[in-house]
Amino acid sequence: MLTSLQNPLIKQIRKLHSTKERHQQQLFLLEGTHLLEEACAVNYPLQTVCCTPDWQATHSLLWEEACKRCDRAEIVSREVLDAIATTVQPDGVVATAKRSDAQTQAPFTGIVLALETVQDPGNLGTMIRTAAAAGASGLWLSGDSVDLDNPKVLRASAGQWFRLATAVTQDLKATVQQSQQAGMQVIATLPNASLTYWQVDWRKPSLILLGNEGAGLSANLAAMADKQVRIPLSPGVESLNVAIAAALMLYEAQRQMSH
Repeated sequence: MLTSLQNPLIKQIRKLHSTKERHQQQLFLLEGTHLLEEACAVNYPLQTVCCTPDWQATHSLLWEEACKRCDRAEIVSREVLDAIATTVQPDGVVATAKRSDAQTQAPFTGIVLALETVQDPGNLGTMIRTAAAAGASGLWLSGDSVDLDNPKVLRASAGQWFRLATAVTQDLKATVQQSQQAGMQVIATLPNASLTYWQVDWRKPSLILLGNEGAGLSANLAAMADKQVRIPLSPGVESLNVAIAAALMLYEAQRQMSH
């Protein structure tokens, strides 16, 4: 059992709390039983799995599954586990996995989210979770957004991170053009648009453009949209949280398709 915080493996995993180190080591953190279950369910390759003796005793089957998929498995003390986790009360298991080198593609069919400069990991994780729940095909993220594999993004996605096609694009304008060439309609949300979001025909393949939490969608991207829509707000309310805006449109699309 590893009990020292000075152990080289433990020091290396603790460094993954920083974005810079995750990029340098090309690894990311998977924390908690639920995310580990989801990773195993889709056969995601793991590098290291660390758990406490208590966790191993109560999750012996999942431990065996994880051991088959990882390069190294270690039992660690509670103190060590608390140190390598980013959460305040971790549930007993932390794993690391390789960041995906191959830039996965989000498809140009169905309903797809395209997010510009989203900074809040909770928002991004929530949008991944909601998109998966509403049956969206995928999600594009601009390169200047929060990391797709930030630990908080994974946790906020409630495991759906492994199930939704997501991709980072360094040129969101080019991605928008590609989607239009593939026959998708591009819908931008703007506070002063004349159409409301339920006046769109969501049964067509659609790319939903959503902008930064504070600044909203940049003018040059908004100008590329085939349709601009607004979400009606009561007087005195300036805007909605971006994840809520995404949810409203995703579920309106689902509602129209099921009729």
